[in-house]
Amino acid sequence: MSTVTFLAVLGGTSLLAVAARWFRPPPELPTLEDWALARRQFGTPTTWFLLGGTIYTAYTFAAVPGLVYGTGALGFFALQYTVIMCPLAFVLLPRLWSAARRHGYITPADFVRGHYGSPALALVVAATGVLATMPYIALQLVGIRSILSAVGLYPRGALGDLALVAVFAVLAVATYRHGLRAPAIISLMKGAAVFCSILAVSFLVLDRFGGPGPMFDSAERALSGGETTQASLTLDPSQFPVYATLALGSALALLMYPHVLTAAFAASGPDTLRRAAVALPLWTAVLGLFAMLGVAALAAGIQPPSTGAETAVPLLVKDLMPAALTGLVFGALTVGALVPAAVMSIAVATSFVRNIYVEYFHPRATPKHQTRIAQMVSLSTKVGAVVFVFGLRNQDAINLQLLGGVWILQTFPAVALGVFTRRLHPWALLAGWMSGMAAGTLLVVHSGFSSLVPLGVGGQEIQAYAAVVAMTLNLTVVVTLTPLFNRVARTHTPASSSPVPLPPEAETIT
Repeated sequence: MSTVTFLAVLGGTSLLAVAARWFRPPPELPTLEDWALARRQFGTPTTWFLLGGTIYTAYTFAAVPGLVYGTGALGFFALQYTVIMCPLAFVLLPRLWSAARRHGYITPADFVRGHYGSPALALVVAATGVLATMPYIALQLVGIRSILSAVGLYPRGALGDLALVAVFAVLAVATYRHGLRAPAIISLMKGAAVFCSILAVSFLVLDRFGGPGPMFDSAERALSGGETTQASLTLDPSQFPVYATLALGSALALLMYPHVLTAAFAASGPDTLRRAAVALPLWTAVLGLFAMLGVAALAAGIQPPSTGAETAVPLLVKDLMPAALTGLVFGALTVGALVPAAVMSIAVATSFVRNIYVEYFHPRATPKHQTRIAQMVSLSTKVGAVVFVFGLRNQDAINLQLLGGVWILQTFPAVALGVFTRRLHPWALLAGWMSGMAAGTLLVVHSGFSSLVPLGVGGQEIQAYAAVVAMTLNLTVVVTLTPLFNRVARTHTPASSSPVPLPPEAETIT
């Protein structure tokens, strides 16, 4: 029965994806803005579902409770970073949208190109976004495959791989034809399925343990008696730096991903984004319920495979729920992977076309030609993600995604700070980006692909999130070099000549 329900959810999602052409039909002449941003006409409900479905991925819903199961209180940092992210989104996204709408920007690198007048800085922002997003797409498939395998809904061998490819192929075709409209309409089903399933699971879990108090007590005893003696549901003071830097760095990095900004740019206006941002904490509440399931898995004595703590909650769901509801939950998680994967592929394709292909290879490409290339790149991105999943280890995708989070945060000074000031020199931003990228990569690789690195502060060694350490170096370089580059620019400007006016794109956003 669970398989029937699971297939019914996927079948309904596939029908919605195919029917996306009726969701605000495109004009006769295709344009990249229409394909990638749906003509910037999504209202508040659609924007809220699309942003939530893009930010809160299926892997997040599986990894956060798995982290709570394995590490205890430290795993709850994900709730804090989504709480921090919401006010940042309220302030930052409407300003970026206003600049994008005024000047016709489609990607964050477009904004950097126009704001600073620096093709080199725009290129590194676009390339960083592409590199950071590609493993994120593969990670969605990795998470889904491991979850479904753990609960017996993923057939062994080639049959299971073909089933996953078939589901992904329907989405690929729908996205190829209809662009952002396909994941936008699927996000409506994702929201409904995720909200309903987590409420049902939470009710059954609390009913089984007699409330949250007994459940947390049982989980604490399970943690204290486990192999990881340092794990606890109470945060130790020595973990405060790790917790704080993970929460802050993850919140700042999340809003820099191209797929999040693509979903934001598709809104109908800045007020739409503000209303959607105000309601985003509802998604955080859902994530909190998923995190609570990690506690419930500890209390229930669930024993996942040694290599996959993220399967603890799926095993708990299979153990607690009726077969029909089990299929609904895993169907919701699978749909939850399709929405962000589709938006990510669109964002990658758009960044490549606008900021690499047109900028350096085909400056006179027509809007129709740009759209066709973006469609092909989007399709190739999905094929590449599937090949990556089947050809490499799951850990490879996780390692690259960890690096991606470090990399994407290094674009924060150029993109986010550029919204509020134009005093930063583009060459200083470029030097800061290079420093942050090099330092962050070396820190993560040297620590064995761990995002946490040791630091010596005040004679004591603490751990911190590598992305925050790298961005601190990045900002230090930017702040130090900006006055020097500005002084050099003034020195080489003839005294008799008037200053060169900045382009309209570099106007401060008000």
